[in-house]
Amino acid sequence: MTLIIVAAVVLGGKWLLDNTDIGNTVKNQANQNTGNNTEQPSTNNNNNNSGGGNAPSDVVNVGVVTWGGYAGGQYFNEGFKASKNSRFYKEYGFALDFKILDDFVASREAFKRGDVDLLWATIDAFPTEAGEMAAVQPQVVFQADWSRGGDAIVARRGINKVSDLRGKKIAVAELTPSHSFLLWLLEAGGMTINDVTVVAQATAIDAAEAFKAQQVDAAVVWSPDDEACLASVAGSRILENTKSASNIIADVFIAKKSWLENNKKKLQQVYEGWMKGAAEINSNDGNKRKAAKILAENFEGMNEDWTYKAINNVRLTTHGDNINFFGLNPDYKGVTGERLYSRMAQVYKNLGFIEGRVPSWRQIANSSIVRATKLTGPAHAAETAKTFTKVTDKEAADKEAIATKRVSINFRSGEYQLDENAKYIIDKEFVEIARAFSNARIRIEGNTDTDGSRASNIALSKKRAEAVRDYLVSEYGMPRNRFIVIGNGPDNPVAPNNTPAGKAKNRRTDFELVRE
Repeated sequence: MTLIIVAAVVLGGKWLLDNTDIGNTVKNQANQNTGNNTEQPSTNNNNNNSGGGNAPSDVVNVGVVTWGGYAGGQYFNEGFKASKNSRFYKEYGFALDFKILDDFVASREAFKRGDVDLLWATIDAFPTEAGEMAAVQPQVVFQADWSRGGDAIVARRGINKVSDLRGKKIAVAELTPSHSFLLWLLEAGGMTINDVTVVAQATAIDAAEAFKAQQVDAAVVWSPDDEACLASVAGSRILENTKSASNIIADVFIAKKSWLENNKKKLQQVYEGWMKGAAEINSNDGNKRKAAKILAENFEGMNEDWTYKAINNVRLTTHGDNINFFGLNPDYKGVTGERLYSRMAQVYKNLGFIEGRVPSWRQIANSSIVRATKLTGPAHAAETAKTFTKVTDKEAADKEAIATKRVSINFRSGEYQLDENAKYIIDKEFVEIARAFSNARIRIEGNTDTDGSRASNIALSKKRAEAVRDYLVSEYGMPRNRFIVIGNGPDNPVAPNNTPAGKAKNRRTDFELVRE
């Protein structure tokens, strides 16, 4: 009898909860108290609701990683959690809910399931996954940042330039931005991935641990792990980072095509608010400090000094930058998303990391929300090219080379004018490197064989190097003071001058990325 009475009470209570207004009220209150309100999906436990307030019913879920490049949206949202204090809510009627998904595979599964509406990616590595995502038709909808110091290659004592990596063990997380960075740097040094021994890691954090344990000679890591590596391994150094390799790693956000088509206006407003936030952070240190505080409250184990540095290690892209990135500015001569995506698709395919067809840029890029947005004024303008000061002859000779790429550019005997074939070789072998490392100074060294007098060869080799510089300046708009021009004549041979083949190798132009 007791069991029957208990069962009746339980069943009656369940009926009241499921079928009456009082029951619905009780359930909703319980959901709010436990953080399981269906209108506000739960997020990473570290995500604090900045400013408090009830969660709006209209929420856009955004998947991110522990990175400073998404600060524009998080700052404009007044925190990571969806809140009515969000400026998105106040201006547009909805809020963003940022979910920290540092596990790459889990983040992709969350996107496919629909747990997040927008998901981070980097356009350099996206070709390796775009084909596998084809079923959900991912669309690149806007760029959030360029890495500007957030990625680095650390190396042990004795490794001072890229050529020193030959035959060495390098820890890197394959098919990630770290992998792309390494591939670019090796090419800038006239090398390929086959010239080094890759020690594959799951993440950049694991790569840093392998380096600190001295299991490898070098590693591609994220900041602030680069500093931790230097502190752990005596005599180690940062070989290169994305402060100078400034246009290689581009963080973007992707959305499913179906979600985009059903939420075009909302997505355009997400982008507009995000760009407003990025512009405010870029133009005011107080705003940057506020953004750093928001990040520190949500990144486990990270203080405001670290998060402030994390923001400084990126270029938070503006509306003007996005116009350039999507190729909407016909006068822009820098790196576009299409150029970077297409190049890396071919690189990864050649290395055997991609099977099957890679979707074209036109299939995965959607610039509609960028084109629909009207943001004007200096704060929303595109980034300008770095200003380089002119260097003296002594400074030119003393600057340390990071990477040297030797290119054979054929000139007619005794001449220094570039013909169309020479321009093609420069375009193919060096222009993309110069664009990708746009914050690095470039030294162009002309070299000859021993035929003729040394004095005339030195003069001729300098004129040839100047001709190359002038072409890059006039054709691609690169800053003239960026280039250091040297004529070595016959003084720096790379092969014997007593054979035709050796002389041909010595008649070359060296392109060097040099340290400031």
